[in-house]
Amino acid sequence: MPVRRYRRESNEISCCLKYFIFSFNVVFWMTGLVVLAIGIWAWTEKDMFSNISKLTFIALDPAFVLIVIGTITFIIGFTGSVGALRENTCMLYMYAIFLLLIVCGEMILGGILFVLKDKGWIKDQATEGLRAFIIHYREDPDQQNLIDWIQEDWLQCCGIEGPKDWDSNNYFNCSSVTIGSREACGVPFSCCKRRPHEIIKNKQCGYDVRKEGSVSIFGSC
Repeated sequence: MPVRRYRRESNEISCCLKYFIFSFNVVFWMTGLVVLAIGIWAWTEKDMFSNISKLTFIALDPAFVLIVIGTITFIIGFTGSVGALRENTCMLYMYAIFLLLIVCGEMILGGILFVLKDKGWIKDQATEGLRAFIIHYREDPDQQNLIDWIQEDWLQCCGIEGPKDWDSNNYFNCSSVTIGSREACGVPFSCCKRRPHEIIKNKQCGYDVRKEGSVSIFGSC
């Protein structure tokens, strides 16, 4: 009686590649989950779910940016890890499509920025965003911290074109002295020049500096 021999079917995905993709995307997945949780927590702390109408330039809001980045990272990591572990062709196709969309999006964005870099559009958009941050400086702690970082550490400047840009803020406008604002005719502390060997920065260093013509602020951006 002839003996039948069965050939063992080979896996479509090698074991090493399978677990490499799985391990990499698990880290990606968990990172996205953490970022998403931090973004939602920050959004909830500002009570933005019930005050969505008060948002200006939502795309530049740090909490919103964290939510978007965390969601995208979570979805990509989930489809990649589960797809590789289960050898699910459909999820791996989704994973590849997501990566392709990101690459295409980066290429398109890079092309747009390259085309518009000499037309002032990018500068105008950045200026409008910074102006909105200045106007609503005291209304959103995340945006407040962002503009302080821009003025103090990144651009080392005060306002967009100069300290007078802070006239557009209700707290720092010189006319606010009539309503008792202690910050009237002043600037935020992030405008002040850091003194040598200064350990703790004076949070009140910007009081009345525009009224007195003080030079203890950065120049124009």
